[in-house]
Amino acid sequence: MSDSRTRILERLRSNRPQDIQPPPVYSKPQGWDLEQRIAHFSERMAAVRGEVQRCNRDEWADWLADELSRRGLRRGLIGRGPIADRFQASAGERLELERYERPIQGWKDRLFNDIEFAVTGARAGLAESGSLVLWPDTDEPRLMSLVPPMHIAVLDVSRLFENFAEMIVAEDWAAGMPTNALLVSGPSKTADIEQTLAYGIHGPEQLITLILD
Repeated sequence: MSDSRTRILERLRSNRPQDIQPPPVYSKPQGWDLEQRIAHFSERMAAVRGEVQRCNRDEWADWLADELSRRGLRRGLIGRGPIADRFQASAGERLELERYERPIQGWKDRLFNDIEFAVTGARAGLAESGSLVLWPDTDEPRLMSLVPPMHIAVLDVSRLFENFAEMIVAEDWAAGMPTNALLVSGPSKTADIEQTLAYGIHGPEQLITLILD
């Protein structure tokens, strides 16, 4: 070994901390009740400009149709299934809703240029991180939560878990992993080299979670 290399290694060794602190031990929250879960989820979402609304499970569709009309939004995208059917029945003539039920190649321009919002379900919510868990499928493809400027996710309060660890145990993911699970924490955001934060660059700039209570 050369003398210069020996000297470099000796300096590195001499500058090495003598007492190495152990890494911090993660301690997950324990025993949050329902109201604590909702409060933590809402707080985490609000911190990244996500919006959370608590709605009566029998009235959410009417409330949402009224709220979107109030905000001047009309052109929306829905999938297939109970959530889409319920919302379409409530929206009536107030909103122009299109179902995602044909190949994207035939209406890509409309999706990217005309659709103002999309309404989907959410597989679960994670209170600790303020995240939504989505399982896109043929009824609600991934583009629904990726392309429109506003994404509205409908989450049943019974599906709000403390954290990811609790959810995968309760859902028994070990027995059947999803093929395409997404964790969404707030609207799409990114920052450039000058640390200027911008929203809506790689996805929706607005995210609204409806917690059905």
